[in-house]
Amino acid sequence: MSLFERLKADCPVVWNNYIDHEFTRGVGNGSLSKDAFLRYLAQDYLFLIEFSRAYALSIYKSNTLDQMKRGLKGVQSILDTEMQLHVRFSEKWGIHEQDLVNTKPEIATTAYTQFVLHSGMKGDLLDLKVALAPCVIGYAEIGRSLLQSSNATGAENPFNDWILEYAGEEYQNLANEAIQELDLLASEYMTEQRYSRVLEIFEKATQLEVNFWDMGLGR
Repeated sequence: MSLFERLKADCPVVWNNYIDHEFTRGVGNGSLSKDAFLRYLAQDYLFLIEFSRAYALSIYKSNTLDQMKRGLKGVQSILDTEMQLHVRFSEKWGIHEQDLVNTKPEIATTAYTQFVLHSGMKGDLLDLKVALAPCVIGYAEIGRSLLQSSNATGAENPFNDWILEYAGEEYQNLANEAIQELDLLASEYMTEQRYSRVLEIFEKATQLEVNFWDMGLGR
């Protein structure tokens, strides 16, 4: 069992609350309100900015050149590709880039991003990547699940592009690489005595993802 699968299995309730949330179900069947999705998109843009800082921190926390290169790849992917894709996707929904820039972060956004950065600064590279895992790997699981739903895709679903983005081969490969990287880091950093602390980070980050969906629904 991979470290990710073990972590997920040890906090099943919060993980299920994350991947099978009212927000994601609304994306899957097309019933989510436009206001909720727009609120999420704007906050997710701010989240990506802080996500790139976390990957930059991973370079500093790295012990090897290979680890540093993976961190650099993450920074470049977010800043050069993902954020521009996010901007173009948002524009389809009537949110322009300057609107995203001017958006003020919600408490759920700030709490999550600060937790990830604090976990990395206080701990080591494994702590940081575990804090990032629910987002990086969880979105792939959500995308696959929604794609398999009979009502998930098609012209009648306004969120079809979002589903296909995270269910697509490119993102699925990225998530699989993240799972493999956790195992590599665990082989270097992990001890059984340390597992409870790693699980605590993972479970907290997952709950903060749940809070992020709640924020999208205006809760």
